[in-house]
Amino acid sequence: MTTSTTRIAPDKAARPARSGRVLGVLRFVLLLIGALAALVPFYYMVIGALQRTRDTSLFGLLPLPQNLTFDNFVAINQSVNLLGSLLNSLIFTAGVVGCTLVFGLLVGYALAVLSFRGRGMVFALVLLVQAIPFQLLMIPLYVMVVRYFGLADNFIGMILPFAINSVAVLIFRQYFLQIPRDVFDAARIDGASEVRILLFIAVPLVRPAVLTAMLVTFIGPWNEFLWPFLVTKDATKQTLAVSLANFSQTNGSFLENPMGAVLAGACVLAVPVVVLFLLFQRHFTSANLGSAIKG
Repeated sequence: MTTSTTRIAPDKAARPARSGRVLGVLRFVLLLIGALAALVPFYYMVIGALQRTRDTSLFGLLPLPQNLTFDNFVAINQSVNLLGSLLNSLIFTAGVVGCTLVFGLLVGYALAVLSFRGRGMVFALVLLVQAIPFQLLMIPLYVMVVRYFGLADNFIGMILPFAINSVAVLIFRQYFLQIPRDVFDAARIDGASEVRILLFIAVPLVRPAVLTAMLVTFIGPWNEFLWPFLVTKDATKQTLAVSLANFSQTNGSFLENPMGAVLAGACVLAVPVVVLFLLFQRHFTSANLGSAIKG
């Protein structure tokens, strides 16, 4: 009996290990399939931008080498001022990101650290703003910005409606709430003002939140089309997304492969976002905020 028991025990111990390896392989396969499915549109965009003659069949996903060219990039650059449109997109996006970080840090710090009358109501309004679609506010914003303020064909008119991002406010508020209150109390005892505490103590501790808010905010204005299209009529002030849309409606019909030229412009529009995420993806991990106090 003792001999048979010693033979069966290793088999029972090996079964959970084998099942764990099988589950790990299945998870890896499912994640790989999901990743490939998510990359298919980007792959199709790049292949379509490089095709000399557009091929919409399944075989077009594996094009022949003789059908690959950079002529579409040359054609879109000749029809649309890519450098100028990219610069406009960069100015618009940088303005939105800068305002978002400044106002987001101030409002998030006030809601998380400071005590004042009506703080709960302000936080409720921040949550309410998230529930209202931007499309409902677009008409009154357009009337106010263009007619009353006269900010048509102006970068300030493009940036103003996106200057405060409620998502960024919530991100900063949650990160500030994780910082021990003793950090702020010790700084106040030493005579530091609230602005000095925010700049030199709070902001360095929530660096992951700053980077996360910057990356999340960057995508929206960089790909924004509708509001810059409404506000700007001057082609020299239009962003790349608006310029590509205008190109597809007007000059695109005169090219041999207009869709390839549009996809080439879309590739140029997507490159900064991809590069930004590749550079800063490791900063999405949260810092150990509790390490600010020891002992």
